[in-house]
Amino acid sequence: MTLLLGDTVPDFKADTTTGPISFHEWIGEDWAFFFSHPADFTPVCTTEMGRTAQLADQFAARRVKPIGLSTDSVEEHLRWIEDVNDTQNTTLRFPIVADPDFEIAKLYEMIHPGESRTAAVRSVFIIDPDKKLRLSMTYPMSVGRNFDEILRAIDALQTGDAKGVALPADWRPGERAIIPPSVTNADANVKFPQGFEEIRPYLRTVDIDAA
Repeated sequence: MTLLLGDTVPDFKADTTTGPISFHEWIGEDWAFFFSHPADFTPVCTTEMGRTAQLADQFAARRVKPIGLSTDSVEEHLRWIEDVNDTQNTTLRFPIVADPDFEIAKLYEMIHPGESRTAAVRSVFIIDPDKKLRLSMTYPMSVGRNFDEILRAIDALQTGDAKGVALPADWRPGERAIIPPSVTNADANVKFPQGFEEIRPYLRTVDIDAA
């Protein structure tokens, strides 16, 4: 199964460090940041788990629930969390899925044989409240994720949904957005009464914070 943007993500039941879950039910009406790790007690993974825990308030402000996965047991995860908390100066509270039989890793195509036949690569799935895949990223096992970009991308997805706009390269909250080409100028005048700038007929920018 190839999971594409806009697809409903596969549901699954699993044991986690906070108890058993049914994934779709666990997401509920929120967004999810689902991310995989090659193994417990590895250095890059430890920093990523710690960074996610440190950003708990940032994720919560965006109504995003983090959930990790590693192809190890709950018992190993719980021992690892102690190391994460100690070395990263944080308190990890989000669930980590146990996947010792690789069932979920295979379901979400987290196993890339060119990297490893038994370890999951660093996959990222941003999932909306409708359980649709909105963004995916895949990092090699040796490269840690950029959490500034993960939060920026979530902001862009949520802003696009709320305002009906597209977001330009390197966009940050508070910066100008782009009016999609599918919106005519007549409709744009109604939708964006604050006005917009037409740089080209296909490139129109708008200050969405001025509305």
